[in-house]
Amino acid sequence: MSILDTRSFKFLRYALLTLFTAVNATVIAEPVSVEAVEAIEVQNSSLQAAEDASAIPLVLSRYQEMDRERVLDGLVEAVHKATVSAQTSGRVTHIYYDVNDYAKKGDVLLRMRDKDQKAKLKVSQADFNQAQTEFNRVEELYAKQLIAKSMVDKAESQLKSAAARLEQAAENLERTVVRAPYSGIVVKRHIEVGETARSGVALFTGLSLEKLRAAVHLPQDIITSVRQQNKARILLLGNSDKSIKSTTMIISPYADADSHTFLVRVNLPTGDHGLYPGMAVKVAFSTGKTQRLVIPVDAVAYRSEVTAVYVMNEQNKLSLRHIRVGQRSSDGMIEVLAGLQENEKVSLNPVMAASYLKEQD
Repeated sequence: MSILDTRSFKFLRYALLTLFTAVNATVIAEPVSVEAVEAIEVQNSSLQAAEDASAIPLVLSRYQEMDRERVLDGLVEAVHKATVSAQTSGRVTHIYYDVNDYAKKGDVLLRMRDKDQKAKLKVSQADFNQAQTEFNRVEELYAKQLIAKSMVDKAESQLKSAAARLEQAAENLERTVVRAPYSGIVVKRHIEVGETARSGVALFTGLSLEKLRAAVHLPQDIITSVRQQNKARILLLGNSDKSIKSTTMIISPYADADSHTFLVRVNLPTGDHGLYPGMAVKVAFSTGKTQRLVIPVDAVAYRSEVTAVYVMNEQNKLSLRHIRVGQRSSDGMIEVLAGLQENEKVSLNPVMAASYLKEQD
């Protein structure tokens, strides 16, 4: 037998011996029971569930100091609202703005016929020039000691009277041009082209949207608390999630004799808040401080008409629990009126919690 045949024989013998040992070990080995397999699967599932539960962000419900509020009905109104009236008489020749037009402060709203005013201005200007010339002449004569001091005083008095008449004539001419007192929207026009405007007759009614406020009738039982706290916020109807903090408020010093309420004007900050004069709003007045159970707003899940949160118990079991919520705070927290206790674990991500709950079931 050659060296190559000897090596081949040894390799074949080793392979057969290895195969026999493996088969024999398989036959002799103790079989694994079904219960053991199920236990391993349960253990793996528990570990996987624990890993999935740990991925859900949780927060503890807690008590927090919040404002105790009283919510009342209010009406939005413009701070600047006025009716522009004629300050002189004249026939209207031009009208440059109509209802719903926006006018800037100083823009010309209308012009009147000004022929009479211009004529009076020319007469007044001539009288003033003559009085000025006479005063200069008298001053020169007095300097040469040719006339008495009383002549100078008389000329000076006539000059001042002529200057006053000239100023009045110029003012009357300027009044034939009606300008916007502030930037705003024309809400009503009271006159037409060709009509004669007389002093005191209404011409335009306008308002400004730059500064708004909410008017509220405050009951007398909370007037003292509201004066002390001096804090309020405006709640938008149809969007309870949004509120606007007031800048200042003006409280009437006396109550209405019939309703026994105090008129309060709550000023809104400058900016576009989607509010317009005449709109109804809710105004929440702070009447003190209190401890309330709160959770983050992001933790609340809304399912149709159900308001709920996902709560994790000590066994890492997740459940959907119905709650009743109250007011929201400015720091992103919301009051829980019912359904939760202090220090319960609540999911901060309702979407992730809902997905986990389906797998858990």
